[in-house]
Amino acid sequence: MSADGAAHAFVDANILLRLFTGKPDEQARAARDLMGRADAGDVVLHVCPLVVAEVVWVLTSVYDQPVAAVCRVLTDFLASGGLVVEEGLQVAVALRDMERLGVDFVDGYLAARAGLGGICVASFDRDFDRLGAERLPLG
Repeated sequence: MSADGAAHAFVDANILLRLFTGKPDEQARAARDLMGRADAGDVVLHVCPLVVAEVVWVLTSVYDQPVAAVCRVLTDFLASGGLVVEEGLQVAVALRDMERLGVDFVDGYLAARAGLGGICVASFDRDFDRLGAERLPLG
């Protein structure tokens, strides 16, 4: 329990996947209940960028969901009450660029993180040029 009286917990990708897919029923119900507790202020759920990356990958690869739909659902969800999104600005930019430019979430996140930190990116991936990231010259 923290000073604000609410329990704090990092939320794992499997909770979010149950919430978004509704499967299996019992776990999906428990995930919805947890979100209700977060909305009520009884618990604060922390979402880290690695979890977002995993959710993006599973929804687009395993569940074959369209990238645009995944980006919109996650963007709306991450704006919900009761959540603390670690590096939320970078996550939001990565989701936006993933949908807008068709880049991978991790590339968008890395470009956003580098840009906000004034650091360049070392990569052979040309998507970083599309993302406007400063690149470290490579041999």
